[in-house]
Amino acid sequence: MTRRSYFDADFNRQFARVWLGAGYVFLFLPIVALVVFSFNDSPVPNKWSNFSFKWYAGLVNDNEMVGGLWLSLRIAFFTACSSIVLGTLAAFALVKYRRFKGRALFSGMINAPLVMPEVIIGLSLLLMLVSVQRAIGVPERGMMTIWLGHLLLGMSYATVVIQARLLDLNPQLEEAAMDLGARPWQVFTLVTLPMIAQSLMSAWLLTFTLSLDDVVLSAFLSGPGSTTMPLVIFSRARLGLNPSVNAIAALTVLFVSIGIVAASLALARAERRRASDAAAAARAGG
Repeated sequence: MTRRSYFDADFNRQFARVWLGAGYVFLFLPIVALVVFSFNDSPVPNKWSNFSFKWYAGLVNDNEMVGGLWLSLRIAFFTACSSIVLGTLAAFALVKYRRFKGRALFSGMINAPLVMPEVIIGLSLLLMLVSVQRAIGVPERGMMTIWLGHLLLGMSYATVVIQARLLDLNPQLEEAAMDLGARPWQVFTLVTLPMIAQSLMSAWLLTFTLSLDDVVLSAFLSGPGSTTMPLVIFSRARLGLNPSVNAIAALTVLFVSIGIVAASLALARAERRRASDAAAAARAGG
């Protein structure tokens, strides 16, 4: 390697590191500032006074924020669970059955929410639900209607994640299980499900996060007494920055970070176990 080429390679490495560091600073510096100012004693959120936990203590008596957080967590949990169930079924239909009548329409309907603005999705769902309610009297706008809107969006994301994993699977493993006498349900539970478990966990975390911080769909589909945490934060932010918002946001960052780290460790452990089992099987076969 010549001196010039070595210099160019070193410059490229340094430039890449600086650019990556600048990207991380741009993304995470606002979050760090939010967490720091959540301990600010001053009622002016962007002016530091003294270190204090009073905004965290005040959340205990903030019934609106606590109620919104509890509602958001319930909706996000049910959305994530329902999304991976429907997403798995949709992904199996698209991967295992390559040709069936209406496949292009079905695939388009699955992918449409991914590229369609949430404003359009929320407005269309609102018009549909209002029409249904006028016809049969249900459903009332509230937790169920918000969940339906989040499920529509979450199912699309879950389908994409699970479909990508199914396309990478070796179909000979499932065929071998069926040749050994396993029924289709046994093939799914004993062979396919363990191999796609990581994608299911990834889809669950993704859809949970999308539902937890959604504002647009929730604004269209919420009703009296069903205000989610993002809507509470948004309504308070419009009236001026409130330090209590920093506190609840910091707690959300903490819990989400703990969940992501725990899930990452679990996925890494499962991947190491799977690699170890594959290596053991290869040694036994050899």
